[in-house]
Amino acid sequence: MSVFDLDAVKNVLAGNENARQILMRSEKKTILDINIWLDSKTLIVADAFVVYHNTARGPAKGGIRIDANVSLEETTDLAERMTLKTALTGIPFGGGKSGIRFDSHKLDTYMKRHLIQEFVHTMRADLVSGVYIPAPDMGTTPKEMAVIYGELHIPECVTGKPLGVGGLPGRKEATGRGVAYSAGVAAKKCLKTDIKGLKCAVQGFGNVGSWTCFFLQKMGAKVTAVSDLSGGIFNNKGIDIPSLMQHVEKTGVFDGFAGDKISNEELLSLDCDILVPAARENVLNEKNASKVKAKLVVEAANGPTTKAADKILNEKGVLVIPDILANSGGVIASYIEWRSAKSGVLTSSDEVFEFIDSTIGKSFDKILSLVKDRRMTHKDAALTLATEEVVSAMESRGWI
Repeated sequence: MSVFDLDAVKNVLAGNENARQILMRSEKKTILDINIWLDSKTLIVADAFVVYHNTARGPAKGGIRIDANVSLEETTDLAERMTLKTALTGIPFGGGKSGIRFDSHKLDTYMKRHLIQEFVHTMRADLVSGVYIPAPDMGTTPKEMAVIYGELHIPECVTGKPLGVGGLPGRKEATGRGVAYSAGVAAKKCLKTDIKGLKCAVQGFGNVGSWTCFFLQKMGAKVTAVSDLSGGIFNNKGIDIPSLMQHVEKTGVFDGFAGDKISNEELLSLDCDILVPAARENVLNEKNASKVKAKLVVEAANGPTTKAADKILNEKGVLVIPDILANSGGVIASYIEWRSAKSGVLTSSDEVFEFIDSTIGKSFDKILSLVKDRRMTHKDAALTLATEEVVSAMESRGWI
């Protein structure tokens, strides 16, 4: 289901049929065949999808995902969410996304490099013109962004690059920083308590999940449970996150680290204050939402909560901080990197974190104001504000 089918968005678009027609469709959807020869006997064939949902507010911005389950539908959904994410936070980008359907775990660095080079070859015109600005996502890293830069030699054509080739200090931590800050400000302004000492459970320990845990612990919260695809660990006294990050970087797994083993489903229903789904979409649904014991859910992943789960959680009194705010730290940092690449200005990680905190904080205050004025959920308020911003941009440009 399109995010623009949600009731809050429908209410904004009611009476504005022209805006509704534009936002219910993507501006451009491209399906690519990416074929590369690794040697004289080995051919890799992969489907790829590139979606530009709406560019009224700026060029299409969105990461390149390499995963066996990539689809045009998923890529479109993520592009739509980026349209709303950038609008909510005031970042001058539109919504875009790329997906390459291939199991990234079967690709070594050499193979992935050639895959990205072929992607650049097929998308060269849009990348050179700045119509689309990619970044890392699931299955890609700063190394692949360096490949894009190496093919085009345009500093602002891609974000999420390594520091040595024009990358931004604090970029790899940025999304997790934003999630943790969102959790902290929600605890303070909605739960009326400081985040220090609150118990947090985080599903997903990739880039976003691990750095979310890191900053939550740095803020004084107690991370009692984490998980990845293989399962998770629980320690009611709190997990030493920096040590766990080092352990996972060295071994690739949780095995051997102190803590009780738990499943991903068990993590979602743990007795905790803050639950952070930071893995995949639709993990909170009509089957398990009633089991959630947390007071606050912070959506670090894109679309981790279904519409049915939102209704259940709202009836239970569980506050949900939506993905278009909570995980916006990545695109906020990408904007800083893009802007710095164009201007030549150098930015420190402290400045990056300060800008992320400030931007999310201002957006959160606008959401709270709308929640109070119109008696709606925080997610509906965020969707309303973002949609209104996109509609306003389309009006300014004479699209509607």
